[in-house]
Amino acid sequence: MGEELDYEEITELYREYVMNNYAGRQPIAIARGSGMYVWDIEGREYLDFLAGIAVNGLGHCHPRVVSAICEQARILMHISNLYYNDLQPKLAKMLVDWSEFDKVFFCNSGTEANEAAIKLARKWGKCISEDKYEVITALGSFHGRTMGSVSATGQPKYQQAFAPLVPGFKHVPFNDVSALSGAVTEKTCAILLEPIQGESGVKPATQDYLKAARDLCDSVGALLIFDEVQTGLGRTGRLFAYEHYGVVPDVMTLAKTLGGGFPIGACLARGAAADVLQPGDHAATFGGNPLACAASIAALSAIHEEGLVENSRSVGEYFQGKLRKIREEVENPKIIDVRGKGLMVAVEFDSPSAKAVQMKSLEGGLLINSIGDTIIRFLPPLIVTKEDVDRAVDIFSNAMLAVGRSVTEG
Repeated sequence: MGEELDYEEITELYREYVMNNYAGRQPIAIARGSGMYVWDIEGREYLDFLAGIAVNGLGHCHPRVVSAICEQARILMHISNLYYNDLQPKLAKMLVDWSEFDKVFFCNSGTEANEAAIKLARKWGKCISEDKYEVITALGSFHGRTMGSVSATGQPKYQQAFAPLVPGFKHVPFNDVSALSGAVTEKTCAILLEPIQGESGVKPATQDYLKAARDLCDSVGALLIFDEVQTGLGRTGRLFAYEHYGVVPDVMTLAKTLGGGFPIGACLARGAAADVLQPGDHAATFGGNPLACAASIAALSAIHEEGLVENSRSVGEYFQGKLRKIREEVENPKIIDVRGKGLMVAVEFDSPSAKAVQMKSLEGGLLINSIGDTIIRFLPPLIVTKEDVDRAVDIFSNAMLAVGRSVTEG
């Protein structure tokens, strides 16, 4: 692997050779991980309650995923989609068997999965009418960084530098049924929503909102698309977040936990939507390669056989209960909301304390994610135990108390 570098040497190499497009790197260099923990290059241990932003859903280096990758790497890593391979249809069948969907397109990330869904929806609309091309999304949403997916994203801060955006997207307030209804016309080819908005602070959709979206799509012949890149595969205490609502979309996108830490994305469709994309319409050079599929099959098998969906539900409830107890005990900064489903959880403060609490938690050995000035997001691996939660909550509450003291003394 070459000579070992210290923290200063690593950061200097970053400054010199890596594009400076990530604003919030925390001041540690992670060297290895196992299960719920990572260690930095100086050997310090951290309890990981972010899981690579929900990517490491099985924790770090899950033995089944590691074994599958090592074994497959010795056999065949990539052949392109000019040829058949045995693992891609096996993985597709697993996803179809465990969901309401009929067919799968594989790619490399959540952004790519959403891009595929948008293209599928646009073609769906064009098959009905040349003017049926508009996609409605929600303010506060995050769907990715490609030009299509960033145009769909309902946050101007991610869009302003790249204008003009792809035309044909409408953004409406999240959980506002009236606004959604007012935006839908005969030009609408799809409504694209996250069942729980993750990047903007773990904001669950209401039952009425998703039901209205389903009804509106049916009324004008549009597709309902759920972006489950972050919510899918056990994160919310159900295998897919749409199961909480009893509202089944026509198209669903997945990534993050899908590969157990290895890059892979998927766009699933059902009914007539599953046959929209035809040869030449869309492709991904690396999509569904044997190595990624082997990792994903191992990850999905572990989720199913190790009871991780139920663990997400039960430990998630325990975790939220512990956070609500902190809300009652710590006055500064004050937690004004604890929200989420399963192991997709956020707390919101009454003051701009999130970044300071994140840094104090890091000093205490806990990895979490501040969103803006007032929200902390927790996305622990699905393997998390109540004992892990107890330790995390202890570090987190101490971090809050330290921040509160510094504000008072300052």
